[in-house]
Amino acid sequence: MDIHEYQTKELFRSYDIPVPDGRVAHSGKQALAVAEELNGERWVVKAQIHAGGRGKAGGVLMADNLEAVEQHADKMIGMTLVTKQTGEAGRLVQRVLVEQAHAIAQEFYLGLVIDRATQRITLIASASGGMNIEEVAATNPQKVIREAVDPAVGLQDFQSRKIAAGIGLTGKQIGQVAKMLKKLYRCFRDKDALMAEINPLVLTKDGQFLALDAKMSFDGNALYRQPEITDLRDFDEEDPKEVEASGHDLNYIALDGNVGCIVNGAGLAMATMDAISHYGGRPANFLDVGGGASPEKIANAFRIVLEDPNVMAVLINIYAGINRCDWIANGIVQAIRDLAIEVPVVVRLAGTNLEQGLQILQGSGLEYIQADHLSDAAEKAVNAVKGAES
Repeated sequence: MDIHEYQTKELFRSYDIPVPDGRVAHSGKQALAVAEELNGERWVVKAQIHAGGRGKAGGVLMADNLEAVEQHADKMIGMTLVTKQTGEAGRLVQRVLVEQAHAIAQEFYLGLVIDRATQRITLIASASGGMNIEEVAATNPQKVIREAVDPAVGLQDFQSRKIAAGIGLTGKQIGQVAKMLKKLYRCFRDKDALMAEINPLVLTKDGQFLALDAKMSFDGNALYRQPEITDLRDFDEEDPKEVEASGHDLNYIALDGNVGCIVNGAGLAMATMDAISHYGGRPANFLDVGGGASPEKIANAFRIVLEDPNVMAVLINIYAGINRCDWIANGIVQAIRDLAIEVPVVVRLAGTNLEQGLQILQGSGLEYIQADHLSDAAEKAVNAVKGAES
């Protein structure tokens, strides 16, 4: 789960991580009032969406006077901001963050991520922070420093100082940033985060270190023990189908293909998507119905998958263990009848109560394409799409 920059900065404040003084605004007039309250001579107005690259897309603007603050906010709020991370559809801006502007002497990058290879929280830092950090990582990886944290002992002081010195800091600056890293790590651990990023961390001309931009994402599986983080969720920033799926205990992620997938088990779902790609198709989604897929759950999965207008065929791939093929078959029959499905449906069942499941499907009188194994199902689904396109 992602949260907005202003929410991340509020979280940082609670851990005594220094951030610029600022407030969120939902209109130009409110932005003007915030700027007046903040005082100062210059302000920055920042669009609040769950995506990076806002600066290059016109989502971060400087204001030299109060009138410009209001104008920038009015311009941003209601616009669709398109960045590399949003895709062509972009994201609707519904709020802005107004902050005091600071004179910047240097920019750095600090981040914490879960490294799946080492299964450890890993610190990432660079002396080249700012909008082009992705290019730096791609073209000059030697400028990016990594430090894995042993979960048994946590982030050690020497590691924090090593990172601070590694990005070119000296003297008291090393201690300042080392303390900030310890606080950031504690926030990361306390809140079950998957990623925390300060880009840029700036050294101002008056000697302050500030988290000028901030981003965090959290482990959705841990939200049950993080109610204060769950309250920060912005459903407007998420795919409506993904939100609806989570309400039905379905793991759904929208993609840009045309073969809808309904599968049980994350590993089998990934293998199914790979098989579709192998035969020249493009999966429209990842959908894991889980281990206890009732007929109602299958019907809901069908409905959510078919809400995507790009879906030209549906592939159902179920290996029943805890599930039963007869349950799945009843759900398929119910969905095809109730939803008046007009696209080809490819069904591959295996496992518990397979014969009963096949009998239910065959006796329903409904049209579907039966497959015997995964590669057979993927090939038939891709061919069904090609047939619909021709």
